[in-house]
Amino acid sequence: MDFYKVREIDEQTETIYRFGQFEVDAANRTLLLEGRTIALTPKIFDMLLLFVVNNGRMLTKDEIMSAVWADTFVEETNLTSNISRLRKILHEGGADFIETLPKRGYRFKANIESGPEPDELIVTRRITAHIHQTTEETDSLPNAEIRPFWKRKPFVTAAATALLLIVGLSLMFSGYLQIPQAGSDRIKSLAIFPFKPLLAESRDEALELGMADTLIARLGNNREIVVRPLSSVRKYGGLEQDVMAAGRALGVDSILDGSIQRFGDKVRVNIRLIKTADGTSLWTETFDERFTDIFVVQDSIAKRVESALTLRLNGEEKTRLEKRYTNDPRAYELYLRGRFHYLKVTGPEIRKSIDFYRQAIEADPQYALAHAGMADAYRTLPIAYGASSKEGFPQAKAASLRALEIDPLLAEAHVTLGWVAFSYEWDWATAERELKLAIDLSPNNSEAHRAYAHFLSNQARHDEAIAEIKRARELDPIASLTSALYGQMLFYAGRDDEAFAIVNKLLEIDPNFWIAHNMLGRIYIRQQRYPEAIAVLNKAKKMSGGSTEPVTQLGYAQAKSGNRDQAIEILAELSSMAANQYVPAYNFAVVHNGLGEKDEALNYLEKSFEQREVQLMFMKIDTRWNELRNDPRFIELMKRMNFE
Repeated sequence: MDFYKVREIDEQTETIYRFGQFEVDAANRTLLLEGRTIALTPKIFDMLLLFVVNNGRMLTKDEIMSAVWADTFVEETNLTSNISRLRKILHEGGADFIETLPKRGYRFKANIESGPEPDELIVTRRITAHIHQTTEETDSLPNAEIRPFWKRKPFVTAAATALLLIVGLSLMFSGYLQIPQAGSDRIKSLAIFPFKPLLAESRDEALELGMADTLIARLGNNREIVVRPLSSVRKYGGLEQDVMAAGRALGVDSILDGSIQRFGDKVRVNIRLIKTADGTSLWTETFDERFTDIFVVQDSIAKRVESALTLRLNGEEKTRLEKRYTNDPRAYELYLRGRFHYLKVTGPEIRKSIDFYRQAIEADPQYALAHAGMADAYRTLPIAYGASSKEGFPQAKAASLRALEIDPLLAEAHVTLGWVAFSYEWDWATAERELKLAIDLSPNNSEAHRAYAHFLSNQARHDEAIAEIKRARELDPIASLTSALYGQMLFYAGRDDEAFAIVNKLLEIDPNFWIAHNMLGRIYIRQQRYPEAIAVLNKAKKMSGGSTEPVTQLGYAQAKSGNRDQAIEILAELSSMAANQYVPAYNFAVVHNGLGEKDEALNYLEKSFEQREVQLMFMKIDTRWNELRNDPRFIELMKRMNFE
């Protein structure tokens, strides 16, 4: 249906509709069965009248809901409940007049003795019942107590007519065209917090975090609103968290806060959408469903938020909002367990996440998000947790490609392909294409901007890299890693003072963040402030939980400061660590380079090349290699990595 015609029922219009044993008096808003008045609530009468005047025409659920509840936010359950009640009433006449058209809508089938047969959808609407009474009040009153608007005082009639005009214009183009808020009142950002348990002693953290994660993914894939990523909101998952304070800290206009509890195969979800500025509640709802219907709950929440925030989504964005990646509750639950372990951000936990993703895929092989989750986990291991590149990146690529076979528009999978292309394959053109595509598909995805910034920095495109990492920070303002990468990119751009300020600010907020200490050590080394570098790198080493990265930087600092024996001890320590974990050959090359042992450093760089180690992607911009740049072996390595 292309548009609605809003029909005003007045005293001069034929408003008696007869079908079967029923008579509908539209002007007096009554339903009679063989002369006996049947009591209807106003909403059920509105629905009946809508069906009657559109007899024989299929009405979609959206058309019915926007016509009957145009001034109210309601769930689809309100529609089905009212249709069920109307059916029971009409069954008293001995017939079923309402036909359900699965996944499409409803159609009224009756032999109407009077009334129009329109060429377009007609909406009859009782406007003025809300002028003096709330919806709750009117829905509890008999129809006889609701006077037609043309019998009210003149100023009421004028108000009703104006309101009718507004309704007609707003419905004209799409059936329920929403008028966006203007200026500063428009809500442009949203934080969805981890759901809380109704009963603390029986909490399910994976489900609580997972519900938020799912809604973030669905609501964040558009250009209309910035939805804070899970990396920003998961720190606010405490049971006593003040969500208003958290919302202000995150700098968002609105908050989606909820609770969830599972009781066997049942689940209860309470949800509320709040304006951060003043705590105004935009919408609240409670859902009691079987766990197998958790997807219905998520569908309803996403649509209600879209409606409440008046998001103007295009067709593709609407498709993403409504998209379910699985209909298998078991696969979904396993996926949530995978996400839960991945977000604990340690090597062992990420390996656990891969196992859960694999089980989710076994339950539903077409679950694209599970394939993408597995891909992200595999690519993270060599980048952050000392795994072999050959262990992680080929598996990451295979899982990403499988995800994209199922859903070519899945931004997360394109991000991982971008990481693989520039971290492992040194295919710079493919990397840029994949990362730009991911940003185009999901413009408010902070991880996509962060990955692209990393790529640009490694290519020595420093101004572009800094602009991208700033955008990532805007989207994910409290993520420590994003701020640390901002400092790193300033450092590689040669802007040490700015990098120093960023890293120190980060350490004020999070003094135990070892990556920031490690970055500060790098700055001190380049400034030849070796005692400060050694002190801060020792802190990073203790805080890192066994990472080889600060150990390597410490060895280089000792070597450059003239402490040759201590540097050699660091080499021995790296060799000892290699007995229990993967230690990149690149790390040994760094320390030997610091000692001035160029041939040994180049030998290890060639071993690193054979293993396609992720650290090599910094070769173009890392000033520690400047002393080797004219060496034929180094030049050949750069060519083989497609840098030259």
